[in-house]
Amino acid sequence: MDIQELTQHMDEFVRSKGWYTAGSRRPQTARNLAVSLNLEAAEVLEHFQWTEQPANPAELAGELADVALYLLQLAQVSGIDLEQAVLQKLAVNRDRTWDADKR
Repeated sequence: MDIQELTQHMDEFVRSKGWYTAGSRRPQTARNLAVSLNLEAAEVLEHFQWTEQPANPAELAGELADVALYLLQLAQVSGIDLEQAVLQKLAVNRDRTWDADKR
């Protein structure tokens, strides 16, 4: 399954919950999705607080999925082709150097 198919599945789920409907208790705006993305990313960090390995990899997987779903939706409502954006960023990073990395 590719990014577009995952986005479609996420979109179908959100529509089924009525979250795109005006007056929804969970309005799917770019701002709200960005906030939710950040909150879910913080939940990923909780799995590494005071440890190098998560105690429950299945729970970590669920949090990573939450992050991915919010990212897909944020890109969609913002009109961004996430697949293209990722490929462009990889191309930029190929020629980029970081601090001591002189490759």
